[in-house]
Amino acid sequence: MSRSGGRYVLIGATGQLGFDLARTFDFPGTLLTPTHADLDVLDARVVRETLRALRPTHVLNTAAWNAVDAAEQEPQSAFALNADAVGTLADVCQELGATLVHFSTDYVFDGAKRAPYTEADAPNPLGVYAVSKLAGERLARERCERAVVIRVCGLFGVAGSAGKGGTNFVETMLGLARAGRALRVVADQILGPSYTLDLARVIWRVIASGYAGLCHVTSAGETSWHDFAREIFRLEGLTPSLTAVTSAEYGARARRPLYSVLAHDTLRALGIPEPRRWQSALAAYLAERRAVSASARPGS
Repeated sequence: MSRSGGRYVLIGATGQLGFDLARTFDFPGTLLTPTHADLDVLDARVVRETLRALRPTHVLNTAAWNAVDAAEQEPQSAFALNADAVGTLADVCQELGATLVHFSTDYVFDGAKRAPYTEADAPNPLGVYAVSKLAGERLARERCERAVVIRVCGLFGVAGSAGKGGTNFVETMLGLARAGRALRVVADQILGPSYTLDLARVIWRVIASGYAGLCHVTSAGETSWHDFAREIFRLEGLTPSLTAVTSAEYGARARRPLYSVLAHDTLRALGIPEPRRWQSALAAYLAERRAVSASARPGS
């Protein structure tokens, strides 16, 4: 695929994945990062007018309703952002001859397989959030022939660190541990935690390939949320009270898959190496967040 003169519109450039996509962009052409004030994806009229004016060759949509439990009580809000807005973006991209790169989730699967899910496996979402994300996937692919839907999982990146005003599982665990809180973390949900900086580099390679369709991009390997937390604390030299519990004991409002590890069949077919293992990625993330924190101190 020729990348010369491309115009890439990245929606959600201040989020974890969006931030790392922006800082790893190195294609010929232009990266445009409209703010929410510039481009509210919930306003179909604004989306159409803005994208027609920007004339993108590619639109990368990282905006999403990610409050999994809250979605059970606010399904209209979840569907508006995770599905309806995606349909609008797909319509406009199709009209403009642009590629839509949309991001989805491991939660579209029910976890019954107990082996890594491939792009060919049939989704079966368990909760409102997951149903809304699957609806967005389908609208993207039905309405834009050049759509790429990339499923990700368990994201952590520096734009989600406390210093950036956001959060992620790593930051939540560190904050609670340093506050002296006793922690109960589910041990029966298995996933592939993923460092957004590593994912971003692979995602740009997928885009460069010209591929259209479904693609899984996660850090390699798998673990439970409990063992993920334990590795965070080991690397940071912390010893909080950490108890393993079942999903039923934890009692979250929304059901989650007990196994949602994603296989990388599409990456393999494209000849693109999968991201490094989650343990190495986590160590790199923790080193990066320390460097970011140090540079933010007065006098640094």
